Amino acid sequence: MRSVIDIKDLSTQEIEQIITVAEDIIKNPDKYAHKCSGKKLATLFFEPSTRTRLSFEAAMYELGGNVLSMSDAGSSSASKGESVADTAKVISCYADIIAMRHPKEGAPLVAATNASVPVINAGDGGHNHPTQTLADLLTIHREKGHFDNLTVGLCGDLKFGRTVHSLINALSRYKGINFVLISPEELKIPSYVKNEIKKCGLEYVQTKDLLEYMPKLDILYMTRVQKERFFNEEDYLRLKDSYILTPEKLATAKSDLCIMHPLPRVNEISVAVDKDPRACYFKQVLNGKFMRMALMLKLLGLED
Repeated sequence: MRSVIDIKDLSTQEIEQIITVAEDIIKNPDKYAHKCSGKKLATLFFEPSTRTRLSFEAAMYELGGNVLSMSDAGSSSASKGESVADTAKVISCYADIIAMRHPKEGAPLVAATNASVPVINAGDGGHNHPTQTLADLLTIHREKGHFDNLTVGLCGDLKFGRTVHSLINALSRYKGINFVLISPEELKIPSYVKNEIKKCGLEYVQTKDLLEYMPKLDILYMTRVQKERFFNEEDYLRLKDSYILTPEKLATAKSDLCIMHPLPRVNEISVAVDKDPRACYFKQVLNGKFMRMALMLKLLGLED
């Protein structure tokens, strides 16, 4: 039995195998329509989510399986004081695989340690979000055809953005990646993430200026400033509109720039950008479903 808590739990070879399966699912959906017949996914979401929870559930249904869903922590035994460890042991009696989102870093790891079925981290606090990273990687692969030698701009909330941390950890294992880390001073990338980049021998630049680096970017990964991560609402209000991407700001960008966003979007990408053929964020949503399908097949031992 194996769980995925951090994107580094998967080797680059395994990620590429998962991408291959996802590409096959896209081409041959009927082939996979009954792969998980008789299997049950439990989605345990102790934090609000729309895309991720529904993506996991749609993925299992499209594989022919069933779903047990908990989308409100207030209606669960957690509200009575049940521990994450006990919850994992209990849910293991009902389901074949668990997807868990939790506001506390490390909670899915505790669940995986105590569960008797595979656990997938669907986001833990400001720490990790490996399946969003799988969605991001499939999007980059489909748009660019490779992961090597790309200049990747990550813009917005780099301090609390778990999607950013996971994506950096994934891309740091490929050759020739250059990171441009664009944020206000208060939302700079944590030191442990920068250390990961350095450890891999890659280059990075920290800046507040998106427009200066726009012409160099192959990927632009926008993020929202997350209100739920702030203790002080004044700080949130001051920083929330730090970067707003508009068609005018894309004037100097490459013609094949890939614009990404993990969503939900608030106002950091103007809706006018949606018409730009370089906008890939809604493709990411669909790619996430296919990668979650492929990952569950792997963890359940059902991939060909």
